[in-house]
Amino acid sequence: MRAEEEEQFRVFAREKAAALRRTAYLVCGDWHLAEDLVQTALIKLHGAWSRVRRRSTVDRYVRTVLMRCWLDEYRRPWRRREHRDGIVPEVADPAVDPAAAGQRHWAKGVVHQALAQVPPRQRAALVLRYFEDLSVAEAAAVLRCSEGTVKSQTSRGLTALRDAMERQDEDLPRLAVEGMAW
Repeated sequence: MRAEEEEQFRVFAREKAAALRRTAYLVCGDWHLAEDLVQTALIKLHGAWSRVRRRSTVDRYVRTVLMRCWLDEYRRPWRRREHRDGIVPEVADPAVDPAAAGQRHWAKGVVHQALAQVPPRQRAALVLRYFEDLSVAEAAAVLRCSEGTVKSQTSRGLTALRDAMERQDEDLPRLAVEGMAW
């Protein structure tokens, strides 16, 4: 790779790394795995950088690579046996109202927990459509499937997400009682 292309890649990687990490986290639910997925996707992009000509194509290409990396990781046999229950701590922002920050943090946690219960393809469709704000056609290109598949996976994913959130709501009173010190 020429020095000019190398510099273009470095600039792109610096600009997009944080957004790719957030997308990967929304899909996999683990910050460490999200970092690994982004690193793997950027390594694969580096190898194909000279073939990817237009800037608009690069964003779609790296998103596609990121989703494939996650699906490949999800399919690995050892991953099926691992169950993650830990909570990743977040740094508090003292400039924000503590009550509002706590409410937002709780809501984010509820959505992330529910999203983790949605099947992988449906979760990928939801993240691309609603968190990455891609059109149906763009999501279909990233997932390498038809637009109809994206629509059906999104619809089923929303139903699964709604069901998961309702199950969490049902468990809330029971968990509150169990957590009380008598």
